[in-house]
Amino acid sequence: MSLGFYLDLQWSCDRQRIVASGDGKGKAFVRAFMWDSGTNVGEFDGHSKRVLSCAFKPTQPFRIVTCGEDFLVNFYEGPPFKFKLSHKYAFVIGRGHSNFVNCVRFFPDGSKFVSVSSDKKGIIYDGKTRETIGELSSEDGHKGCIYAVSWRPDSKQVLTVSAEKSAKLWEITEDGNGKVTKTLECPGSGGVEDILVGCLWLNDHLVTVSLGGMITIFSASDPDKLPLSFSRHLKSVNSLVVRRLPLCGNQCGDAEVVDVGSQPKDLNLTPLSPELALVSTDSGVYAVTASAIAPDGSEAIVGGQDGKLHIYSINGDTLTEEAVLEKHRGAISVIRYSPDASMFVSGDLNREVVVWDRVSKAVKLNNMLYHSARINCLAWSPDSNMVATGSLDTCVIIYEIGKPASSRITIKGAHLGGVYRLSFIDDCTVVSSGEDACVRLWTVSPQ
Repeated sequence: MSLGFYLDLQWSCDRQRIVASGDGKGKAFVRAFMWDSGTNVGEFDGHSKRVLSCAFKPTQPFRIVTCGEDFLVNFYEGPPFKFKLSHKYAFVIGRGHSNFVNCVRFFPDGSKFVSVSSDKKGIIYDGKTRETIGELSSEDGHKGCIYAVSWRPDSKQVLTVSAEKSAKLWEITEDGNGKVTKTLECPGSGGVEDILVGCLWLNDHLVTVSLGGMITIFSASDPDKLPLSFSRHLKSVNSLVVRRLPLCGNQCGDAEVVDVGSQPKDLNLTPLSPELALVSTDSGVYAVTASAIAPDGSEAIVGGQDGKLHIYSINGDTLTEEAVLEKHRGAISVIRYSPDASMFVSGDLNREVVVWDRVSKAVKLNNMLYHSARINCLAWSPDSNMVATGSLDTCVIIYEIGKPASSRITIKGAHLGGVYRLSFIDDCTVVSSGEDACVRLWTVSPQ
């Protein structure tokens, strides 16, 4: 039994079990399993449509609550977990939901749980008897669908967000009802992308997430304080550069436009020769697919569609071909010089990577054929002892120079859809970006 895709998941309080909910294959809308073995620890009947949210009771005895597009809030006991109670059709008497139930969460102390819905209501239940004990007041409440809820660590207040693009703080009274104490307005243009769809109360931080990916952080102790807002990438990250260069005043100066005569294929700069730029184009005696320039600006390498590496000496703005290297069996996709300029590495569309000695032009490290798709990017560690490769196969592989390629370090599934750019921040930290619009940091421990 498996889920088509996941919409929510939570850990048990003993950190041994996980419950996940989503769009099921067949009727598997919820699954609970042991984290280490994947063994199922229950059967979750009672839902007929997508289950939008699930929650593990944070105290023992274990309980699980789920909610979904069938307007239901279901309660399960275990392990092994079995269906116990459904708040079905309770809306007929005004004590249940009449639309999608979007989120459910337990109090941190496990004594109660709350559900919020597209019917603009929030309902509070007793954590032991499962009975409805109160509601979030409609007075000063949300005027749009409520999408998420999160409890304050001491269980005395909750945070909710809704389609009206606002967040609200609620005080939970002794009778189990909630009263609005503060409405938080998040910055934005007022469009659909500003609808708030997620929230979290983390210590003194009130975190909200919008449909457009904007994350806003308020201070719980001073909610009137100007919030911090930032947004992630929404599409694939195709370029990534790590530089630490101080700029003083108008140091960049005016830009100069250069007409290279045809479509540029690659652009390379070198910090030791700032006046020099290498631009490769698609017009010439062979089809250019990649290029690189040596750190000192004395040499350039141009890779072609034919898999050959053409090495040129540089004298002013003149290139003189010195050698042609043939090892690759596919079009060259990327070339990089090592920081100490003693080596260079090349990758191709046939998933092969080769490390070369710059002086002798001999292969220094080969048999680097552990990717299953084209090589998209390469990066050297600052000490030139490691080279990282990124591929369309979603993986990042790190090789140590001087050791066989078989002793590689592989990061599987680094970026869904493919790894597009890599760079070392220091000798043990790699930053990567990819099709999934994420930028990730990885700590590397040489073997």
